[in-house]
Amino acid sequence: MSHVGVPRGTVRKRRSLALLTAGVLTIPVLAGCSSGDEETARGVPQDIAPAARETVADGSTVNWAVDALPATFNAFQADADSATTRITGALLPTLFPMDRTGQPKLNPDYLESAKVIEREPKQVVLYKLNQQAVWSDGREIGAPDFVAQWRALRGKDSAFWTARNAGYERIEKIERGADDLQVRVTFSKPYADWRALFSPLYPKEITGSPDAFNDGARTTLKNTAGPFVLRSVSKSKGTVTLARNPRWWGDRAKLDTLVFRAVAAKDRTQALADGTVDVADIDAATADRITLARRDRGNNGQPLNHGPGSEITPAQALRSWAQAHGSDEDAAEIAQAAREKNRKAVAAYAAEQKALRDFAVRKSLEPAYTQLALNGESGPLADDRVRRAVARALDREELARTVLGPLGLPAKPLGSHLALAGQPGYKDGSGALGEQNTKEAQALLADAGWTRGGAAEPPKDTKAGSEAEKKDGKDGKDAEADAEKKTTDDAEADKDSEEETDKDSTGKADKDSADNEAAAERKKADQASADRDSEDSAASRDEGLYIVGDDNKPGAPAPATVGSASAGHVLAPARTAAVQGTALLRQAGLLGEDGAVAATDKQPGGAAGAYAPVGTAAPAPAAAKGQLGKDGKTLTLRFVLPSGPGSQSLRSVGDKIAVMLEKIGIGTEITKVPDESYFKDHIASGAYDLALYSWPATAYPATDGRPIYAKPEPATDGSLLVEQNYTRVGTDHIDQLFDKAAAELDEKAARELMKQADARIWAAAGSIPLFQRPQLVAVDKKLANVGAFGFAAPRYQDIGFKNRQAAGSPADRKK
Repeated sequence: MSHVGVPRGTVRKRRSLALLTAGVLTIPVLAGCSSGDEETARGVPQDIAPAARETVADGSTVNWAVDALPATFNAFQADADSATTRITGALLPTLFPMDRTGQPKLNPDYLESAKVIEREPKQVVLYKLNQQAVWSDGREIGAPDFVAQWRALRGKDSAFWTARNAGYERIEKIERGADDLQVRVTFSKPYADWRALFSPLYPKEITGSPDAFNDGARTTLKNTAGPFVLRSVSKSKGTVTLARNPRWWGDRAKLDTLVFRAVAAKDRTQALADGTVDVADIDAATADRITLARRDRGNNGQPLNHGPGSEITPAQALRSWAQAHGSDEDAAEIAQAAREKNRKAVAAYAAEQKALRDFAVRKSLEPAYTQLALNGESGPLADDRVRRAVARALDREELARTVLGPLGLPAKPLGSHLALAGQPGYKDGSGALGEQNTKEAQALLADAGWTRGGAAEPPKDTKAGSEAEKKDGKDGKDAEADAEKKTTDDAEADKDSEEETDKDSTGKADKDSADNEAAAERKKADQASADRDSEDSAASRDEGLYIVGDDNKPGAPAPATVGSASAGHVLAPARTAAVQGTALLRQAGLLGEDGAVAATDKQPGGAAGAYAPVGTAAPAPAAAKGQLGKDGKTLTLRFVLPSGPGSQSLRSVGDKIAVMLEKIGIGTEITKVPDESYFKDHIASGAYDLALYSWPATAYPATDGRPIYAKPEPATDGSLLVEQNYTRVGTDHIDQLFDKAAAELDEKAARELMKQADARIWAAAGSIPLFQRPQLVAVDKKLANVGAFGFAAPRYQDIGFKNRQAAGSPADRKK
């Protein structure tokens, strides 16, 4: 799992890193949708080999693989990464960590209580801190730490280089209560997600000055308050070593030391086998090897029908022996060398398999989901009908089975953008779009003017846009005003019946403002289309491509009807930028596990990362495939995918999506791009039509979801301010629902607003959730309370070996 960096800036969210509107035709409610408040869908439970603390041995060391050494230990900086999040979780206070159901739960190690004590005239939250809670230097955790962190993160002092977390700017003042262990926080306006604040909590020595905040906390944390303290950081060894905190007031940590070790994805099987690490996130291939190793235990540990040489038939083996012992000395020498090389490979593989028997694969679903993103800024997907057609062509169940089925995990498509199955408030809102239906998808395309003979027609003076603009002749501003009036009316109907929202979201008259915004920018779209003719021709030469449903040969100029490549202003992810920009790409499998860009695969005769070498024959001609066209152009969408070795599952899903779209007459130009350019040069800049990437789960959808689905706003230089909405599809109404939910202190009412927002996001058809990501973790089978945590945060003080005789990591036991 991997990531690349993101641009630095200011954003309102702290989430790490798609959509289709329902058709104008009948929109059935998907099977499994609930008409009640919430669905009873349960998430996959965590798999951590739970054990009571009294059964876990004291002492020893655990080595835990991470993608890379953390870029910074300051989780509020834009280049914080997943290692930052993992390590600070063991060192610093988290006031409300997520529990197994994905909701925040008060942490008694730091808080006696925390609650809203006043709502009028202003919201006031009173924190009562655990009286035993102290920093590692002995100073008590108190109000001065809260005040310093608020001042650093509220956004009023530009000297602090921070990816500001939403909510801090809503705080009006922080006061000391009866003593420093009571903290009164008064908000200038209501903030429902107040539990998201002050986690992690840093000591005032770090947040009290720009120098300490910007630079001091990047490489070390001298003062901490967790079950562990930071002992050392070794760049040469690629390790961060934590030691048991002698001042910890809670349950004593079972481990003496906890070492986080940077290990690349390609090296993890070997690292597990040689005892370098005890815990590591792994891919399906490594999980298979561990499963096979345990299966082969009854075969004297020897690999059975797998590994090097397993494909050699008896006849081939006999021929090899004959060549090695034949009279032709040259041939014999070559055969003997090959046999010796194979013998060594078999021996090395067998030794690895024997060592892998000591590990178990812990399986759950990661608190993150993969989506298909549709760039609605310009091109064919600026028309909401085309976006809806793409969505209605997808068999999401098949796509989920492709990734989750082979792993034995539930292969159910995700039904929400704002909650995962098992979280409070989860409801399948995909009924606002409609289930897979080829005929309705084709009808939507026909309504948008894409026909089988359209590619041969002379160009007409028409632009892609909303149906309302075409039929009524209104300009973009008038159409948007009408659409907003309609969505306001629909919001009233939502209060009476949420199912009615789903139906209203699909009608022609119920166009959200984003549906008409594309027409308002048609001049920009025309220019972008012209620019793309040249750009895509260069891309086909430089990167390599494979066109599904078109007769263009690799290396030939690409069709003009691809997504906009115009760059927009992309603001840096907020607080957990660790699990944001980097997480976005790491979850999509875009970086090497060491945090560096994964090597681009090259194919003989073609460009780096090409789907097919230059000269490979393309599929049958477009006419034979029934590809659609309009105004002399074929309907071809640029589908950008990462080329790294960790992204194979994404590419498999992308291939299936291309076949599904081909069935309704949409061609896909699949382009594999280097990992280092996937996010910055394609997703963030908008140089794509279709793309696959992931977002993590959140306990605070009103705060963390808004930047992802916020309506893009034009900047003074003419570009778009997209925050984290890389699909460029949004509406004023969706923004309003997020704002209302963020200010709604009644949790049930806030969840209802989020369900309405989710239905609107489905209907806008910019993002299509596909499936929750699998979580596979290799763990020494003698370890307890660690593995695939699912939603929950690790409880580091409980991790350890289950029996004293086996205490210590494999590396320790070899000494």
